[in-house]
Amino acid sequence: MAAPTAAELLADENAGKKIVKAKGAKNIAVGVAHILSTFNNTNVSITDMQGNVIGWSSAGRVGFKGSRKSTAFAAQQVAQDAARQAMSHGLREVEIRVSGPGSGRESAIRALQAIGLEISTIKDVTPVPHNGCRPRKKRRV
Repeated sequence: MAAPTAAELLADENAGKKIVKAKGAKNIAVGVAHILSTFNNTNVSITDMQGNVIGWSSAGRVGFKGSRKSTAFAAQQVAQDAARQAMSHGLREVEIRVSGPGSGRESAIRALQAIGLEISTIKDVTPVPHNGCRPRKKRRV
């Protein structure tokens, strides 16, 4: 028997959790998922096409503290939490914009896909300087 995929594992984990329509639900079908993954944290905020926030989450809000906030697993939990909030407003399709150099970029995208959102496009919008500020010193480990 082959090892279970990430989607199957998430399906088993989320079997008891149903997505219920929110009270002030707006019924938004298409939105944008903004994933900011820094070295220390991961933030996911889902907006409608105009930029109004439908749902958001961060590693600290989900319950991680300290260095655990920077893990890929924390990013996965953050993406699931934000997606559940957005799906309660009727969100089905999402455009993903990823920014930052963190470890949670890919796992957040996979979690959004596994929870049942249809992904239309994935864009990397990390700001790159045209030789602006001096970067921090290189680590010597």
